[in-house]
Amino acid sequence: MKPIRKFTVRAVVPGSLSALDELAANLRWSWHEPTRRLFEHIDPELWRSSQRDPVAFLGEVDPARLSELAADGGYVEWAERERASLREYLSEPRWFQSLGAETPRTIAYFSPEFGITAALPQYSGGLGILAGDHLKAASDLGVPIVGVGLFYKAGYFSQSISPDGWQQERYPVLDPDGLPLSVLRGADGTPVQVTLALPGDASLHARVWKASVGRITLLMLDTDIPANADELRSVTDRLYGGGGEHRLLQELLLGIGGVRAVRAFTELSGTPAPDVFHMNEGHAGFLGLERIATYIGEGLTFAESLQLVRAGTVFTTHTPVPAGIDRFDRALVERYLSSSLLPGVDPADALALGVEPGADPATSAFNMAVMGLRLAQHANGVSKLHGQVSRRMFGDLWPGFDADEVPITSITNGVHAPTWTDPALLGIAEETLGTGDTEHADWRSPALSDGEFWGVKRRMRLQLVEDARRRLAASWAEQHPGSAVPQWISQVLDPDTLTVGFARRVPTYKRLTLMLQDPERLTAILTNPERPVQLVIAGKSHPADDEGKRLIQQLVQFAQQSELRERIVFLPDYDMGMAEILYPGCDVWLNNPLRPLEACGTSGMKAAMNGALNLSILDGWWAEYAGDDYGWVIPSADSAGDAGERDALEAAALYDVLEHRVAPRYYERDGDGVPAEWVRRVRQTLATLVPELGADRMVREYVERLYRPAAEHASRVIADGARGARELAAWSAKVRAAWPGVHVVHVESGGVEAPHVGDELHLRAHVELDGLAPDDVTVEVVYGRSRSGDVIDAARQAALHPTTDAGAGASTGPALYTGTVVLDRAGAFGYTVRVVPRHPLLLSTAELGLVATAG
Repeated sequence: MKPIRKFTVRAVVPGSLSALDELAANLRWSWHEPTRRLFEHIDPELWRSSQRDPVAFLGEVDPARLSELAADGGYVEWAERERASLREYLSEPRWFQSLGAETPRTIAYFSPEFGITAALPQYSGGLGILAGDHLKAASDLGVPIVGVGLFYKAGYFSQSISPDGWQQERYPVLDPDGLPLSVLRGADGTPVQVTLALPGDASLHARVWKASVGRITLLMLDTDIPANADELRSVTDRLYGGGGEHRLLQELLLGIGGVRAVRAFTELSGTPAPDVFHMNEGHAGFLGLERIATYIGEGLTFAESLQLVRAGTVFTTHTPVPAGIDRFDRALVERYLSSSLLPGVDPADALALGVEPGADPATSAFNMAVMGLRLAQHANGVSKLHGQVSRRMFGDLWPGFDADEVPITSITNGVHAPTWTDPALLGIAEETLGTGDTEHADWRSPALSDGEFWGVKRRMRLQLVEDARRRLAASWAEQHPGSAVPQWISQVLDPDTLTVGFARRVPTYKRLTLMLQDPERLTAILTNPERPVQLVIAGKSHPADDEGKRLIQQLVQFAQQSELRERIVFLPDYDMGMAEILYPGCDVWLNNPLRPLEACGTSGMKAAMNGALNLSILDGWWAEYAGDDYGWVIPSADSAGDAGERDALEAAALYDVLEHRVAPRYYERDGDGVPAEWVRRVRQTLATLVPELGADRMVREYVERLYRPAAEHASRVIADGARGARELAAWSAKVRAAWPGVHVVHVESGGVEAPHVGDELHLRAHVELDGLAPDDVTVEVVYGRSRSGDVIDAARQAALHPTTDAGAGASTGPALYTGTVVLDRAGAFGYTVRVVPRHPLLLSTAELGLVATAG
């Protein structure tokens, strides 16, 4: 019989153990191993079965056991020490405070998903895990971030596999009262509620949940409240669920409602209002419109407000394929962007932000990433290669500029080492290397022998084997109710066999089944009698992606063959809890996306942090960090004739590397049975690569390269009653109006009749400014190598200078600009002259997307 309602009854913890409640309420326990050990001591088996969630755990512990511990002075003292440690962590100055910087005071970080812990399943994959790691690292560094997201009643989904290998989805409902969350309340104790005006005089209301992620507050908006009509209560039902209108409502709530929730939180808590807003992908783009509406309410125009918003906004794109970007029907967006929702904002101005370059504004889809980039003066991709891909992908927003001038930089993702490093590895670091900082420990120290290290790695592999067997047994029991679990499941995998892991979301470009291109070849590798290999695979396909589900089915059916089922397994319901065991248990992490479609791919980073070597296509983060000591590169077949040929060639390369390079090295043992060269590479990886892969490195880069510059720029634009924003908006309008008449009339050159290295190229450019002043523009020569075609490679710029009568020429005819270029390199040379806008508050030559080039 099914219950009509479920709720969580929280445990009553004895007063002397009140520290346990305080520790459970802060999600720092999800990455702080000493706190987790404190809870585990109460009941190790129950701790494991509760998925290491202290809130759920305390609700299940036998009260007699808590009473027993309450009378145990040693345990009470231990709990108090951990509480004191947490309080010190929350209050002490950390890295950010050592900077002595006045800005940024607060950064509002918006993301549609956050992967903090398996106990709070508000994530689907890498985007959410990255967001969670970003908050955790910010907490450790003392960076003043407020996270903003949605609370999904059923999270993403729970996955099971049918007997024929087809993915099945379940949506178990979460009870927020049973999670480490609290309601944001006003000064009078009533719950804070944010409201969005909808078409037809309807309203969407949301309460705001708070989660404490160390020093960081995460706000999560939830529409499942009585104030909403039934159909609106389901707006936050599922992550990435529903059709276009449902998704649009979620994104309106995240952006517009999120800004309103931040405003309420900062006013109630005394936290400084954010001077930087960070959009983690385009889903939160509507936050910019809410901020524009606020500034319009203070007396600014749309154009002036846009300059203020842009100055303090950071946009991070994670999407290397246009198909991965949210697009909404223009008429649908127009229906929602009313003056009731965004007072003072002309819907035409708002809609123009989402029009794709070159598209018909009246009919084109509304592009969330395009809007995000137009609303942010600071933008980045998530690896060096992805930055290059993004500059090409979005280059049409800055027409006339080469890809390397498109104002999108890159900050390579990182992963939070304390979250993802296995406790066994942490333990050996503490015992033999004298530190709990596994990310920066001296892993090459002779204090730790190869044998000791290899013993720890085997224990982590055994942990994975045992966990996989438990999961497969549970899956079998679910598929075959009442049937005994077959004996062969207890023999799946071997803790002494080379273990290769592959786990991620299952879109087609990640090529889950590339390994199945030649089934006979793969079978021979897996069952090699002298050098066997085993594969542990996991991943979820989006519920609407039948092609992804077919890939899972193909793999599951291959793994079900009796001669292979002990060597290759697919583990259902991949989540953070599984990942924390899977990464440490693998010797090699496999990644074979279709290059260059992997934006970053942080799973390989987590595996490296746990003593695994990478086997990967040169894509994402691996393209910039690959090294012989860190793993192996799978050669790409970029020049293949078609997708089928490319897959076949790259699969063959994968088999060759795995069979002839990886496996022999793994099974090459010394007299003590230790693969000495393998262990040397792993220890080198931990010592030299892992420090580069940490989320602490990533967040420091965001602070230094994006957050602080954005805050400082915003302060300049908003100073003196937003004088900078007003001036920049007026100047931009003037330049845009004049630009059709701006052109390079004629260019003369001299001094290069027989050019040699060291000679000077003398240039005279006649430029029509159509009423603009010389100070409004920069006239420059762009030069460099030009071996073929119409491209200048590795282009450099040098300003040309107006002659004394150029000011007059601005209104009476072409102005004369002159300058020289030293020919400092031999070989093919090319140049052109161009005009670009110039203003002290522009951060990039390309920012307005205006350029006039000699032609």
